Amino acid sequence: MKFLFDLFPVLAFVGGYVSYDIFVATAAGIAASFIQTGFLLWRHRSVEKVHIVNLIAFTVFGGATLLFHDESFVQWKVTIVNALFALAMLFSQWFMQKNLLQHMLGEQLVLPKPVWTKLAYSWAAFFGFIAVLNLWIASRFDLDTWVAFKLGGILGLTLIMVIAQAVYLARHIKPDPDGGSS
Repeated sequence: MKFLFDLFPVLAFVGGYVSYDIFVATAAGIAASFIQTGFLLWRHRSVEKVHIVNLIAFTVFGGATLLFHDESFVQWKVTIVNALFALAMLFSQWFMQKNLLQHMLGEQLVLPKPVWTKLAYSWAAFFGFIAVLNLWIASRFDLDTWVAFKLGGILGLTLIMVIAQAVYLARHIKPDPDGGSS
């Protein structure tokens, strides 16, 4: 359910695009981001940083798309958000000597420091790749292709990345003597 909830703004965007046009899609995506953030605040009294970044980016770039009636702004949002995630991973690793993935997942996974470092770099590279790929698709293909990439392409690539990470992690996760794994 969390996965679908995290996709809510994207699904609202694609639904608006398929039913109407890019501008209705953009307004739907912005509204869905506000609804998602409001629900999280109401239900859990906190919001993950990824949702805040997405809300701000959708509002700024989507707002510019609506204001200037130019879809390129909302197309840039994907690149900006993924570039920010890549830079945050690298910045925290290099300048703060802090691994963001370990900070987020360290209570669920016990891994050696070099494994955490490889994970952080691989996710930074993945986010950077998505940022560049989005720019390429947005500049070289029509809007329908870009919207299909935004939903199916990014989702598919992320699924492949998660599976690859799971295979890599399986070698490093030790069974818990109490019956679980850590």
